Order: sequence, then C-alpha cells, then structure tokens
Amino acid sequence: MPPSQHQYIDRSTGRVRDEQLVGDRFVEWLYHPGREDTGGVFRSLTSSRASSLLGYLNYDTVLGSKLKSGRRMLESWGADPAECLDDPDSLGTARKVFERKIRYWDCRPMSDVPGAVVSPSDSRMLMGSLDNESMLFLKDKFFGYQELVGGTKTRWLRAFSRGDYAVFRLTPDKYHYNHTPVAGRVIDYYEIDGAYNSCNPTAVVSLVTPYSKNRRVVTVIDTDTKGGTRCGLVAMVEVVALMVGGIVSCYSDEGYDDPRPCEPGMMLRKGRPKSLFRPGSSTVVLLFQPGRVDFAPDIVEAQQRSDVSSRFSSGFNRPLVETDVMVRSTIASAKGN
Repeated sequence: MPPSQHQYIDRSTGRVRDEQLVGDRFVEWLYHPGREDTGGVFRSLTSSRASSLLGYLNYDTVLGSKLKSGRRMLESWGADPAECLDDPDSLGTARKVFERKIRYWDCRPMSDVPGAVVSPSDSRMLMGSLDNESMLFLKDKFFGYQELVGGTKTRWLRAFSRGDYAVFRLTPDKYHYNHTPVAGRVIDYYEIDGAYNSCNPTAVVSLVTPYSKNRRVVTVIDTDTKGGTRCGLVAMVEVVALMVGGIVSCYSDEGYDDPRPCEPGMMLRKGRPKSLFRPGSSTVVLLFQPGRVDFAPDIVEAQQRSDVSSRFSSGFNRPLVETDVMVRSTIASAKGN
C-alpha cells in the first residue's frame, strides 16, 4: 500500500499544500511495526555511522551531488536562488546547496516588537503544552519530557514543567541555519547523546518520541535580562536526524561574521544565526515556562483544522496540522505584549 498523503498550511498564503516526503518508502519500511523482529538492523540503520554514510552518499558522492547545478537544484526544490548570499552557480555540490547562506536581513524580515518570539528555522511548525488543562495539551506525543531535557537536569525539568513548546521540522530543501528565537543570556549549554532517527511524520508517529531519543544540543536562555525578550527561560533543543552529520555551533551578531560557539554567559541577539545542521532533515524544539508566551492565533487555528490530511492528525487521533513558517517570523509573543 502506498504511503498516505501528508499536507500542511502555507502561512504566507493560507493554502493547503501537499508535501512530497523525501525517502518516504524507505522510512515506511524502516519504521514498520515489524521492525521489532529485526531490532539489530533498525539500531544499525539509525546509528551515527549509518547516518553519516547515508549523508555522504546523498550529499558528497558524484552521484548524489553533481547531477544538477546549484541553481537548478535550488529551483527543483522550490527554493529561490536569489536569496543566496553566494552565487548559486558556485554551489557545486549538494552539501554546499544544503549549507547555503542567505541574505536573511533582506529576505527574512523580523518584527521590531521587543516581546516577539520568532521562528528559529525555515520549517513546518506544530505547538503543544505539557499542562493538562491547556487546549494544546500534547504530553508524550512528540517527546518524553524528562528524556528530552535530560533526566539529571532537575533545575530545567522544574522550570519548564507544565509549560508550552513548539516543534519545527526542517525538510531537506530548507535553509539549514538555525537562528536565535529570543534575545537573552545563555545560562546553560549541553549535549545529550542518542540515535539518528528520521523526522519524517511516519517515523514520529511510529516511534512516538524520537526527538527525545535522538542526539541533541540544549541551550537554555534567560530572556528576563536587560535587552531580553522578557518571556522567561527558553530552552532551544536542536535535534539531529537521519543523514544529519552534526550540529555546528556558530553564533554571529552580524550577518555570518565572526562565528563562535555558544557558551554560558553569552548575550544573544534575537534572529541571529546560531547553528548549522549538516546535512539532512532535522528538528528544533522550543520549551517555554508556564504562562509566559501566547502563540500566534493564525498558527493555532491552522493546527486545529480538520479538513487537512496530516499524518500527525491520523497518527495521534486529533487535528495536528503543521504550518510552514519562515525563520525570524513571529510565532509567539511574551505575555502582556
């Protein structure tokens, strides 16, 4: 049986779009319920070594990288070559196209409202709550909360308990720099080891909590500081996935100049490049403290539509429709703003 349809909402137009999921049949096979009978094979295919090999074959070999020019590859993905900071014709491999820089200050405008929380990525967004009294209550659908944050991180587990979250799914065609969603001071930065599961909706529904099983980097930002967004503590969890070789920490205050790794004590400006996924599809999860943000009404409304064919909706038996959002676009606001 062919895989079911998956649709999302294009925020810029409000239209329903069909998504052609990359490697869909392979993912359907890999995450079929029968995988329990071949646990060793499944673990091998979602290991760091296998993920790196798949990334190499898809992005670095002659077959995977030089079938098209950079410009033609971008156009075939539906991306705009004019956004590129470098000449798109100079992007001679799939990896260079994937890791492209864009003139985000021109083509991804950002609100100047101090309390705006912005999207960290060009991605497809869902939101939820860990509070069982919230209409967005979705505990343990996309991740196990303690596992996601780290079982020994008791300070952060208490801080974000019963809070809200947003999940941003990047597809291979997207711009793969992640930007800071808020302004504030870094108070913790750590890595958690794990597997390299796919972020395809089929894998998410099948595995139930892949985001907390995959390798990930957690940055905790205090926004209640001078020049901050004033929405409490925010945790930015960057999650690797199948064919993602790593997460490069490369924060820049201006453009992509003088990149440096994030570390405690750093003051981050909102909407600046923070890291780079290399390469593949991957996910960012934002965690907010209880009662500190209001999500954008149009995204909330789109998520609850019952007329859109979403695999998340069919998998979790409630309307869960993604909205395609642009990096640095407003997705929430601090309470009272």
